[in-house]
Amino acid sequence: MAVNDHNRKQSSSSSWLCRSASCFQIVTSSKASTMEKEQKQRDGKDLPVLNATTTRKRPGGWKAMPFIIGNETFERLATFGLLANFMVYLTREFHMDQVSASNVINIWSGVTNFGPLVGAFISDAYVGRFPTIAFASLASLLGMVTVTMTAWMTQLHPPPCTPQQKELGQCKGSTTAQLGVLLLGLGFLSIGSGGIRPCSIPFGVDQFDPTTDDGKKGINSFFNWYYTTFTLVLLFTQTIVVYIQDSVSWSIGFGIPTLCMFLSIIFFFVGTNIYVHVKAEGSPLSGLAQVFVAAYKKRRIQLPADVDVDGIFYDPPLKGAVFTKLPLTDHFRFLNKAAFIQENELKPDGTSSNQWRLCSIQQVEELKCIVRIIPIWISCIISLTSMTQQGTFTVSQALKMDRHLGPHFQIPAGSMGVISLIIIGLWLPFYDRFLVPALRKVTKNEGGISLLQRIGIGAVFSILSMVVAGLVERVRRASAIQNPQPLGVAPMSVMWLAPQLILLGFCEAFNIIGQIEFFNRQFPDHMRSIGNSLFSCSFAGASYLSSLVVTIVHHVTRTHAHPDWLTNDINYGRLDYFYFLIAGMGVLNLIYFLYCANRYRYKGSAQIGDDRDDSHHVDHDHALVLELSNSNKA
Repeated sequence: MAVNDHNRKQSSSSSWLCRSASCFQIVTSSKASTMEKEQKQRDGKDLPVLNATTTRKRPGGWKAMPFIIGNETFERLATFGLLANFMVYLTREFHMDQVSASNVINIWSGVTNFGPLVGAFISDAYVGRFPTIAFASLASLLGMVTVTMTAWMTQLHPPPCTPQQKELGQCKGSTTAQLGVLLLGLGFLSIGSGGIRPCSIPFGVDQFDPTTDDGKKGINSFFNWYYTTFTLVLLFTQTIVVYIQDSVSWSIGFGIPTLCMFLSIIFFFVGTNIYVHVKAEGSPLSGLAQVFVAAYKKRRIQLPADVDVDGIFYDPPLKGAVFTKLPLTDHFRFLNKAAFIQENELKPDGTSSNQWRLCSIQQVEELKCIVRIIPIWISCIISLTSMTQQGTFTVSQALKMDRHLGPHFQIPAGSMGVISLIIIGLWLPFYDRFLVPALRKVTKNEGGISLLQRIGIGAVFSILSMVVAGLVERVRRASAIQNPQPLGVAPMSVMWLAPQLILLGFCEAFNIIGQIEFFNRQFPDHMRSIGNSLFSCSFAGASYLSSLVVTIVHHVTRTHAHPDWLTNDINYGRLDYFYFLIAGMGVLNLIYFLYCANRYRYKGSAQIGDDRDDSHHVDHDHALVLELSNSNKA
């Protein structure tokens, strides 16, 4: 099922506007009624607008969800099934030291999470979401096959090494060719993630009709259930798969996610005829650049004090995949100059004669949306830095603790992250079905709390998790030193790591879900894939920041008398100080976030009129095409 663009049927008396499965007759014989409708759109009273040249067939809805969510879930299963225990794989099988392995993971994670920005641009501008996901899925499969081969073929990894040899530094490291093949596989995985992650959520949203009650309800539940579904599936990955990798065979442990990735591709293509396919609209970034250029060219003009949109600012009808007309605001008012009409800037048909000198109000307001988002996005990077430690130093802690459950079973170090996943899997349905309705009665906000409040709560949990992690590490290190063992394992249960992982689970449930919704809803309609990729870029920035901090701490804290905080044997280092450092960064970041959130204005929040006249401030929070819940002004 596809969305096909064609010309609207016209007659002398009426025309038909079709939105999804419903068509509405619009009488066009009265010029006054048309002008009244256009005026309502300008005033923000009739904001949801669909291009009349577009007819949407009935969207796939929940019929398409198993295929879309299944593909994304298996892609995450493959990637996270690799990442969950990859620290152990690099240190045990490739004989890397702790700092080198941590940097490899952080740099690869950064590339993987920045990739969606490129994939989103290609998808929105040129090829569309379905072809992007299809190509990226094949790249992910190729990457998983390559990484699996490094574990299966003895020529592609260093010779085995005993724990005693590793303690003495006698293990032979990987060759350049072996490391190159491994990095090649990781590169293919990054390409796959770059195409799947930014497109899967917008592609899922495309299947619903946001103009109907059922469509709004479907979108409202899609975000939470989408995340809950693959989180629960990841429980399998980080328990059974990680156990096989740790105790049975790395080749089988990597082979299982590879098989799942292959099945996901078949699953995705089976639903081809059910999906709604939205065509690419061309580069969305050129319109943003035009606003900057036009505003700069008109930098010397003076805007009128009373903003009267009609006849003064360029406000043509919407076109393409843009469904929401944004009202003109006074926020970043200098950009309004780009839409100010001067002599000879309009053609006889009323269109702009030079798009690099005269832009529409819609273009101006879309640029403002992105400019407002950037400070919030920067604050999200530091709050996620604590989560990047879950796959690196938390694993290092687990390796130096008692991981036995009974006399015969030992918990794999890479499976400790399951605790966070359990918290997410239990919390999100409870939050969606019980807590949100209760909060809605108190706050009168359809989402219970605003998106920025949700992100801020996650940032607090992020700080608390690092404080608790530092305190637990201090106790663990003291226990290991007071009770020396051959391999430096402290006589302390690995379940002492549970409190910090529980807090990280709440951090993820609040912060990450909040970011996903925030970026998807606050970005312009036709740039939703790029907006979704910005969330991945938050993780990328956090990974690079973590790698930078690790490298600086590794070099700065080393003295002749003492090893650095992050030395290979954490019993001689001070990992607790490192955790406290991350917590301190989080506190400073929280102050910055609160400042930015207090000044943020949600997409569609209009301030009509002069800045000095508060009586003209009008709230237009309902102007969101992907409105999942009404947002309060920050």
